[in-house]
This record gives sequence, C-alpha cells and structure tokens, in this order.
Amino acid sequence: MDEDRELRQDVMDELQWEPGLDAAAIGVACEDEVITMTGHVPTYHDKLRAEAAAKRVGVMAVANDLIVHPMTIQTRDDTDIAKAAKRALEWNVSVPEDAVTVIVTDGRVTLEGEVEWRYQRSAAETAVRYLLGVKGVSNQIRVVPAAQPTEVRQKIRSALTRSAALDADRIQVNVTGTRITLSGNVRSWAERDDAENAAWAAPGVTSVTNELMVRRLAAVTI
Repeated sequence: MDEDRELRQDVMDELQWEPGLDAAAIGVACEDEVITMTGHVPTYHDKLRAEAAAKRVGVMAVANDLIVHPMTIQTRDDTDIAKAAKRALEWNVSVPEDAVTVIVTDGRVTLEGEVEWRYQRSAAETAVRYLLGVKGVSNQIRVVPAAQPTEVRQKIRSALTRSAALDADRIQVNVTGTRITLSGNVRSWAERDDAENAAWAAPGVTSVTNELMVRRLAAVTI
C-alpha cells in the first residue's frame, strides 16, 4: 500500500533526524500503519528514543523489537547494575526513600514496591533507564494513594479542557473507583500521552487504561 510505504519512509526519515541515533542499524517495516522496528541499539535509552521518533509521525502502533547490545568493551554484571540503580534511586528526590526494590536479571531491571503518586513511579523508572548496561526496565511499582479520590472524573475533565493542545470533546473519561479508562480519538501520539498524563495527575488515581485511538488527519490539497 502506498500509505504504508509513505509512513515507513516518514519513520526512517525521523530516525535519521534523531541526533546520535544510528538509523542505519534499525530496520523498519510497515503494514496497515503499524510500524515494526528491528536491529540493534547500544542502550535502552536509544531503544526508547527510536520508538518515540516513530510515534511522532502519527503511526497507529509500534512493535519495538530492537535489541539492546552494548558496544562498549567495559561491561557491567547484574550486581554492578543493581548497585548503580540503588544509588540512582537514592539520589532522586522524587522517589520516596526505601519505597522501591531493584531486581536485575541479565541486564534487565525490575522495579517493585509502592508509592503514593504516579510521578514517583515514573521518576524511579527514569532514574535507572539511562544506566550503563541496562537492557530493559520492567516497572512493577504500584500506586497506592493515601486517600481515596473525590470527584475524580470532573477533575480530569477540567484538566483536559484547560489543555490548549487537546480537544476535550473527543475524549471520554470513565471512572471505576480509582481506575480510569480513556476512550475516543486524538490527532497524535503526543495528544494521547498528554491526555493520559492529565488523568494520572488527578488525586488518588491508581490505574489509567488509555484506549484513545490516533487518527491521522487527511491531507488538504490547496
């Protein structure tokens, strides 16, 4: 399909545009507006950067099959990575002290524990994803609020309306206890992420299921 070929080329061009990313080492395939990336990258951070680049061009979905293969002669074993991760969490002021446990297996870091806010959960993952030798991060930290949320749906609706980048009328918010489900349509992955962040910012939210669909706008010929 012409659309798949054009979208594949857009992703390849975006990868080339990403500073410091070896786009030649990344294979890109596209079928039904779904991008599959294969190949090797030197860090887990590069794997995430490649995925973010693909999302920026309006793809429907991304299968990130890139393998992290460190190119440096200096390697870290799991014990070294675990020690570095523990120090990184201790130095991050957004991560509560002694709230997160680190498990490392073959370079893959698993985070466990409980925090009160989603931003604390995200901060813990960010603290370890850039460490030398990390091949992947599984964030299993649970968000357990100190108090139950009140009027959560209205607070989220208000946050969506305040955002100039979002069309709040196209987004539906369903609340079940402290669990949020977003549905509807947005125009880009950035808008999809913005809507999810707005939901997570509401007090007491423990889970956000993002079912928003990215619908590319039709090109206008002048």
